[in-house]
Amino acid sequence: MADDAHPYEPLTSENAALVLIDHQVGLMTGVRDYSTGELKHNVVALAKAAKALKLPIVATTTARDSLWGPTFPELVAALSGVQIIDRSSVNAFDDAKVARAIEATGRKKLIFAGISLEVCAAFPAVTAIGKGYGAYVAVDASGTFSETKRQAGLLRMMQAGVIVSDYATLMVEILKDNARPEAGAVYEALDMPWAKLVGQIAHAYGK
Repeated sequence: MADDAHPYEPLTSENAALVLIDHQVGLMTGVRDYSTGELKHNVVALAKAAKALKLPIVATTTARDSLWGPTFPELVAALSGVQIIDRSSVNAFDDAKVARAIEATGRKKLIFAGISLEVCAAFPAVTAIGKGYGAYVAVDASGTFSETKRQAGLLRMMQAGVIVSDYATLMVEILKDNARPEAGAVYEALDMPWAKLVGQIAHAYGK
């Protein structure tokens, strides 16, 4: 958490990585705080925006071939080129392969999203805090199975010092400057293509 001795350091393309946990078909069927369509949209948008901003991405599943099935296809397509690591541990950070992949990014600020929010996103985010990382959770690119679980998960993360936000705000914080060449791709990924269109119109008729 930020304090007077350690002021808040913004997310950037140089200090942040994205960790996507267990966005699997079997788990998606149990989500009750978002519709399946909305959750799919948000997770895919987050992945596409992170790619546009050149963030390292770590993706993982749990018990893919037994309990929870594969990552949903739209996200697999958005993650083209990213290996999805399967594991058995409940906490993704407890898996040596996942931990090594996170460490290999070299980034000290980790953005998590996962199903379920209070386990798959919260456990590794809280673990990250204990390891000295800055931890963020994109709550609307996560999902869970009841309102009680959602509220309990949010409270636990905030008590541990995890920063909770929505996926678009996290990506726009990283973008920082609308003059960046990635801006159009980021807003398009966030399903805001009108930002690019309005800019083109202003440029065409502003002279």
